Amino acid sequence: MDSLSLPLRIACLYATDRSVEQRAAHEWCADAVATADRVALSDVADGTVDLAAYDAAWWHRDEPLDDVSAEAANCAGALSAYLEDGGGLLLSLRALSAVEALGVDPVAPDAVGVEDHPNPTGFAPKALHAAHPAFESFGDRAHTDPAAQDRPYARYEALVPERGQVLACALSGDDLLAGRKTLVSWRTGEGAVFGVGANVVFSAEGDETAARDRLVRNLLATAGGDRRPAFTDRYTDGTGATALREALADDHHRPAYHLAAPANWLNDPNGLIHHDGRYHLFYQYNPAGPFHGSIHWGHATSEDLLHWTDRPVALAPSPDGPDRDGCWSGCAVVDGDGTPTLLYTGGRGRVQLPCLATASDDGLDAWVKDGDNPIIEAAPDDVAVLETDDWSAEFRDHCVWREGDAWYQLIGAGLQDGGGVVLLYRGETLREWEYVGPLLVDEDDRPETVWECPELLDFGDAQVLHVSNYEETRYFVGGADLRSPGFSVERAGVLDYGDFYAPQSLRAPDGRSLTWGWVKEARGVDAQWRAGWSGAMSLPRELDVAGGELRQRPAAELAALRDRRVDLAASLHLAADERRTLDLSGNAYEVVAEIDLEPGATFELGLFESPALSERTAVRYDGDAVVVDRSRSSHDPAGAAHEQRLPVADLVGSDGTLSLHAFVDGSILELFANERRCLTSRVYPTRADADGVSLSARGGDVALRSFDAWELEATFPAGRSRTE
Repeated sequence: MDSLSLPLRIACLYATDRSVEQRAAHEWCADAVATADRVALSDVADGTVDLAAYDAAWWHRDEPLDDVSAEAANCAGALSAYLEDGGGLLLSLRALSAVEALGVDPVAPDAVGVEDHPNPTGFAPKALHAAHPAFESFGDRAHTDPAAQDRPYARYEALVPERGQVLACALSGDDLLAGRKTLVSWRTGEGAVFGVGANVVFSAEGDETAARDRLVRNLLATAGGDRRPAFTDRYTDGTGATALREALADDHHRPAYHLAAPANWLNDPNGLIHHDGRYHLFYQYNPAGPFHGSIHWGHATSEDLLHWTDRPVALAPSPDGPDRDGCWSGCAVVDGDGTPTLLYTGGRGRVQLPCLATASDDGLDAWVKDGDNPIIEAAPDDVAVLETDDWSAEFRDHCVWREGDAWYQLIGAGLQDGGGVVLLYRGETLREWEYVGPLLVDEDDRPETVWECPELLDFGDAQVLHVSNYEETRYFVGGADLRSPGFSVERAGVLDYGDFYAPQSLRAPDGRSLTWGWVKEARGVDAQWRAGWSGAMSLPRELDVAGGELRQRPAAELAALRDRRVDLAASLHLAADERRTLDLSGNAYEVVAEIDLEPGATFELGLFESPALSERTAVRYDGDAVVVDRSRSSHDPAGAAHEQRLPVADLVGSDGTLSLHAFVDGSILELFANERRCLTSRVYPTRADADGVSLSARGGDVALRSFDAWELEATFPAGRSRTE
């Protein structure tokens, strides 16, 4: 045996005649391992060849599977037994699309074909799997195939495997293609399966064959070895979720008391409900990685609104259902029989329609999808609902409530001629709905606008309707007419002037309306991929209406997180150009100040400050606006640098003061001005010690009529969750 060969026995599988590519791969394998035997699938199926004689099997195929899928299915039983007993399997190129026929996974890759590569291509490992043996001797980017034409491939795009985990996404030149999931792994009994659906062609020589050889050798060695990684990012319980949090615990951008997913992607809050003594918060979740797509529903519970426990993923796309391509945003209600029920948008192809699921356990961990989904068969035809390249009708997101003897439902949509619209439905049950009409139409008529995530909140004397329009969340104070229908707008505004989107609310047991929003990332997909996570929930906010104006303030429960209080006078005076540092560190704290400015003066709260002040974020108040200046927030050029502005001139009290309430957490900043307006920001200093805080006066004197600051306890210590 060549000293460079792997001490492995590999069964090189094939069906019918071997192609030029398959022959080239076998020749390569014969040089790479101690034993490489050609084995027909038919011989595996009828027992002529016992795979137990081999450390691993490798099926490499460049041609379509149409003519051999039955042959693959015939050997599924023998292969399954081999894997259960500890065998290994590598599926490459189009052979990856055989996972369903082979019994490895019920969800096969949804993108299979041939394509041209204008740039060298390869893989970008997920941050959670950077230490996986498949990537030994690679960095965080690996080009394994040169620019070329007619390259066969099989990969997951809209879909994700039901049982497997994504190890890496595609790379084209320097561009990260996060949605192209080309390297996947499964654990089957004691065995392991690896799939690499592209960029490992052997019949056409190129400049990058050394990297290709290294990757395939790593995969074969891992498949045929006895040190296969047990770590998975497809968690099914709290212990698995904790392992993910621990893997990301050293990231100083991770929040300590804002709820984030254990790893990967999080967006809209969904299905908020208080049930059986617990708060349940579901959220849009992508197990494939920190990017938008392949949406599932994550789930967390809390008894105090502060400490959250990770629960198993609640909803996953059904391979044969109307939600095959994603379980999009929705809400939770309790039906007339007392059963918690989810209404959500299912996506398949270019169609998105409302679907329903009911709880099958008291913990709301398991859900049964309705056999008649979708429960509304099409968008209404009396309004021209917007059609785009993504969807035949932009028609999604649900707000459901009961009033009198009827159920009502709001669905967000866009209009073909421009502007967003909220559509109203009425039903006697949660499964049968009649269209009533538009509740409110966007008067701006901006092209390709969609009013997402509509919600109607009732405060007695007034109602609040809010929508999210891609750029911001707008609210309208007034009254809803559910018969005509219509909504009379008395006042309108923006719910949050920063990185906050798609809020949803629940009614607490004491009657308060509590709202959470998605705190979006302000950095690019590449940075999110390297971090291994994306998105967080805002703090819970209490909403109400007073004097016809919307008010929002931090939930009262948050005060219980206050730990060490900063030793500073209850009120103080800052002379022009005076600066004071605060004894705060760790970027998990709360600051509350009542600010009174001398004419021409500006108050500045310095946050995320490095020791030499090369990185810092300035929050400035000049009497007209609160401005978050991120121009020096990060040495990373990809870090958010633009300025955010919160208008407050009309909020200043009769005594000339403005109340400013700030929460800092990892990379999150939430600001509340006079309990009326909010601005949520994201800040990504490169230095872990960029956690200093200061107070300054510029251009004049500043009086802080009151001032308080506390370090806050972590509810996810070092990024970890509690488990039950």
